[in-house]
Amino acid sequence: MNYPVIKGAGYALIHTPDMIIHNGTTQTIEKITNPDSEYLKKLPEHIRSYDQVLNYVPNQVYIGNMTPSELSTYEMPWYDKNAKISERFGKFGEIMPQDEFIALMKIVDAFDLVKIEKGFTEILKKKIINHPLLKEDVAKLKEGESLEDIEKLVNEQHAEAIYYEGNLVGCVKRAHDVDANLTSHVLFENLVVKASGVLAFKHLVDKNNIKIEEIEYVIECSEEACGDMNQRGGGNFAKAIAECAGAVNATGSDTRGFCAAPTHALIQAASLVKAGTYENVVIVAGGATAKLGMNGKDHVKKDMPILEDVIGAFAILISKNDGINPIIRTDLVGRHTVGTGSSPQAVITSLITSPLDRGGLKITDIDKYSVEMQNPDITKPAGAGDVPEANYKMIAALGVKRKELERKELPNFVKKHGMPGWAPTQGHIPSGVPYIGFAKEDLTTGELNRVMIVGKGSLFLGRMTNLFDGVSVVLERNPGVVEEAGVGVSKDEIKNMIAEAMKDFASHILNE
Repeated sequence: MNYPVIKGAGYALIHTPDMIIHNGTTQTIEKITNPDSEYLKKLPEHIRSYDQVLNYVPNQVYIGNMTPSELSTYEMPWYDKNAKISERFGKFGEIMPQDEFIALMKIVDAFDLVKIEKGFTEILKKKIINHPLLKEDVAKLKEGESLEDIEKLVNEQHAEAIYYEGNLVGCVKRAHDVDANLTSHVLFENLVVKASGVLAFKHLVDKNNIKIEEIEYVIECSEEACGDMNQRGGGNFAKAIAECAGAVNATGSDTRGFCAAPTHALIQAASLVKAGTYENVVIVAGGATAKLGMNGKDHVKKDMPILEDVIGAFAILISKNDGINPIIRTDLVGRHTVGTGSSPQAVITSLITSPLDRGGLKITDIDKYSVEMQNPDITKPAGAGDVPEANYKMIAALGVKRKELERKELPNFVKKHGMPGWAPTQGHIPSGVPYIGFAKEDLTTGELNRVMIVGKGSLFLGRMTNLFDGVSVVLERNPGVVEEAGVGVSKDEIKNMIAEAMKDFASHILNE
């Protein structure tokens, strides 16, 4: 079977300290319910600088400057350690500072909703002109607005303020007087998704020498929804991001599945390529301002920095088999069905062992499992534990139950087949896909032969069902292009085959 391949990946983080305070859900709710709280008073003292964000080891792993195995050599906690590499750009993407991201929000704004103060606009132009992927967009920043006009929009017309270093530097206007789906708050969130998605998309194209005109379809799989009062989740982030990234021959649509959406999108993209519908499909997702500082209260309480201070984004290209890059085994897909149940054993069985059984594989035949790669530096202080480690222990325990693993091998299984989590808690961002950039290398120039990407989701958050969700898929080292039946047969051979068939048919008729 001729499987589709992972052709490339791009990743981006954006440091957004002011957005933690003004746009993160934990903080905005606290301002409404308890405006004089000690947490809000202490919060500014716990926000990291851009240099500290660059020096944070998990962030350097996310953009590819360090590997997951290198991260495991650092003793936890990681927030008080410096990375051996602290570069802005990595082989997968970049860590962008907040001011340049504000400029990018304006660059991707199609309806003149983003207003930036004149003096700040001039500063941004000087920065963007030097960005390797954005300098051609500098003209979209225009001249900027007066601070008085921006203040009026914020104070009188319900615009969402944009802050930089505590100062008002711009705003996002509402797009309708009464439509709750086009308020300035919602549009701010959606523009962040779009801008961060565009950044990751551009890095995907740049870092992998992709011909952007060959991209035919885009699937956007973040957790936000755009639309108006008549179709509040109608979309289409995918086409909007493709437009700004320059993918002129692409169309696309959005896929939503809470945290599991990226793995759903990966399987959908692979299926479209396998079917021959499209040859090159990109899955992309921007980040969520709502989750900035989500566990901030616990971090401040433990005298830690606010670690949820970055927006995350990624983009991955799935293409037809080139005989080189890792294949996506579309026949080895796990799924949490409606009837699966929500017990840990039922979930792991449906996502891990069911697809392996179809392929005649054991749990130990998967070299690496990429599960919910949540950063434990963030989750453990908040009482959620080490999420990746918990997943690996459940997988290992199932291996023992199936007699594919000795009980004494449990600790070594976690170390050998697992990885420490390094992704920011942006909901969908940690869900299996942060490893794909590394997997592409591990399954080509590296020593691995088979990995599994696992995504899980919490459908009950929408109050429409109590169901859990999850899907998984196996990636393998490419054995080389396998021709489908009938492919590679010459016209003369086909003619001869038809002639022989006709001769046999005529002989059969005459002998009746």
